[in-house]
Amino acid sequence: MAAKRKMSSKELDALHDSGADMSAHLDASASRRPGLEIQRVNVDFPIWMIESLDKEAERLGVPRQSVIKFWISESLTDKSSRKSIQALDPAHSPVMPSAGQKPRRAKRGFVRS
Repeated sequence: MAAKRKMSSKELDALHDSGADMSAHLDASASRRPGLEIQRVNVDFPIWMIESLDKEAERLGVPRQSVIKFWISESLTDKSSRKSIQALDPAHSPVMPSAGQKPRRAKRGFVRS
């Protein structure tokens, strides 16, 4: 196999801009997906939870692991977006009332819990 000649960034940019196939010029063996690397974890679930997961997985036609990954991802994404909204507008941050106090009403008519 002949050695590939190194390509300058300008040549690579021109190749990309032309819409040509660039795969022959890329080394996929060294590629990574930052933040998406896989790390194995073990989690213990009660039997009732596994049975519920299995029923949902069967209903969706996917493996149990896919259901778990999706639900965790969905939960973390939702929590992250709530934090972003709270950082931008403190009026949306939840207010936990002290014992004996009624929850305060937020601006814009939202009830905080």
